[in-house]
Amino acid sequence: MLAIILAFVSAAFLGTALVLTQFGLRYVAPLPGAAISIPSFTLAFLLLSPLLLRNQTIIWSAVPIFAAVGVVFPSVLTLLTFEGNRLLGPVITGALGNLSPLFAVTLAVILLGEPLRPLQVVGLLVIVTGVLIITVRRPQDVANWRSWWLLLPLGAAALRGLIQPVIKIGLEIWPSPIAAGLTGYIVSALVVLISARIRTGRFVTKAPFAGRLWFVAVGFSNGIGVLLMYAALGNGRVSLVAPLVATYPLMTVGLGTLVLGRADGAARLAGGTALTVAGVVLLLVG
Repeated sequence: MLAIILAFVSAAFLGTALVLTQFGLRYVAPLPGAAISIPSFTLAFLLLSPLLLRNQTIIWSAVPIFAAVGVVFPSVLTLLTFEGNRLLGPVITGALGNLSPLFAVTLAVILLGEPLRPLQVVGLLVIVTGVLIITVRRPQDVANWRSWWLLLPLGAAALRGLIQPVIKIGLEIWPSPIAAGLTGYIVSALVVLISARIRTGRFVTKAPFAGRLWFVAVGFSNGIGVLLMYAALGNGRVSLVAPLVATYPLMTVGLGTLVLGRADGAARLAGGTALTVAGVVLLLVG
């Protein structure tokens, strides 16, 4: 039950971060925005780490696993998603990115030997279908799915699916979501700052105060969501946590409708939401 609650709250924070990002992008480009959001949360995390990690003994064999995850998550994943958005648009990038639970659950079964009952498989597929319906707004957009550029969002989805069983392995060695998150974020901050320096010539691009503030908020919302996901993985199976975290578009659509205005396609959103909820029920009952 704790893993279920943590996974849902994680999805809420991750979905909120996407809405906040829309405000930040009015002032700052995506890559410089990432160079603000990830390091800002990392700095706050570092300052709090003596308190958060007090009385914990470092288990060094888990640190390389956490650091390896940090190389790709959230840094490389963010960059792949940004590039996919630029080349393919948000519809295709978002739709393919939502396939990550399929990768996560498959790897969990292979690497961790997690059991997966038939009803859970059905629930997983229904959740993915529901999220895809929410994400894909116009059927004509799907006609544009072509070229090797599709490897960008597919690669992002595969990496997002890979990190969850890998983090699970690390947490079995050192059951500390805080240590996992801190190690990963330190590495990710370095990766995104170096990428920004190479692409823009600066570690942190000049930006209006409002833009910086929005991306700091994005960083904290994403960071808390990631920590909660790690905590959920520490308390439950990947095959349970990954599909529940993947319901974050529900929060994005709901909050986006309230904050940014009325959403288009009410029937589509209602159908996708109903399917997603039904899939969650099947997953939990199974």
